[in-house]
Amino acid sequence: MSAVMELPSTREESWRWGDPAAIVAAAELPRGVASDAGEWFLDLPGARAVFVDGVLDEVRSDLRHVAIAHVDGGAHVLGRRTTGTGWSIRVEANAAAELLQIVHIATGGENQLPAEILLADGASASVVETYVGAGWSNRSTRMTLGKGAKLTRAVRLLQGDGFVSLRDEVDIHAGASLIATVLGAGDAGTRIDGSIIVSGDDAFAEYGGALLTRNDQRQECAVSVRHAALNGQSKQIWRAVAADKSTASLAARVEVARDAQKTDGVQSLRGLLLQRTATVNLKPELEIFADDVKCAHGATVGELDQRALFYMQSRGIPHAKAQALLTRAFVGDAFAQIADETVREAFVADADAWLERAL
Repeated sequence: MSAVMELPSTREESWRWGDPAAIVAAAELPRGVASDAGEWFLDLPGARAVFVDGVLDEVRSDLRHVAIAHVDGGAHVLGRRTTGTGWSIRVEANAAAELLQIVHIATGGENQLPAEILLADGASASVVETYVGAGWSNRSTRMTLGKGAKLTRAVRLLQGDGFVSLRDEVDIHAGASLIATVLGAGDAGTRIDGSIIVSGDDAFAEYGGALLTRNDQRQECAVSVRHAALNGQSKQIWRAVAADKSTASLAARVEVARDAQKTDGVQSLRGLLLQRTATVNLKPELEIFADDVKCAHGATVGELDQRALFYMQSRGIPHAKAQALLTRAFVGDAFAQIADETVREAFVADADAWLERAL
């Protein structure tokens, strides 16, 4: 476990709201028995993969176009721990890969897994990942999108205990687009750590989601988007809902290089406190060196609208139901970019299940 002790200190700015102690504790959880993966797959065609403690379960997987290979996790403090055998998608120019669904099952202890998604010019791919179980699940995903390539990615963090840490590194070339959505609706701690470079002209990146926390849980994201080319667009839309004595933290950063003229960057960070004992931390950042850009950010934290609650109750809606409806509408903003109806409905169902436990 000595390598775990190399985790950063909360004295580092990027880890100011981090919880390294929770990672250590998660890595020490005792091993158990893997749950059934079938219930976590969405009713969609395409390739399927099951990883138990970071190791492919070949019997329950149908990889098709997905390869198992050595993957470099990168230099990031969490990413480099994952270097080794992982999954790889490589899509040739102007080709479309089948949807890939991955269920990650953790049984305790720690598990590491790297991944790579390499899309050639004009290629497209979609990935849905679901995390369940207990322990420390540490993942890194390196993504390269060639000219005009399109990638959609949806991540459901539903692990019941322990900690899930994600490290995403993305390079988006000219005219390419990334749409990534993350939902933290389990009871494990989470850290979403993203570095996105919009390196080509007319490229687009949307990276956002929702963190739902309760009891004494802590979840956080720290995502940066760097614009390095002309006419780039980016959106970071995040929602956080915190109940009881939990903490949700959102840090989103946009950097615009001197030559990245005509950049359009949007940040929207909003937090909702279900009880005043909960905490939501928001940190939007803009660093702009170009002079012809359109960038905006907003950050608000508040409670449910009491007037709306009163109105709904006056129309016969029970208090708990009214709370759930308003909270669902608040969180729904973060799922609007999910084009596939089945995936979007799964995110909504996950959020509803969380609300039933939290309210």
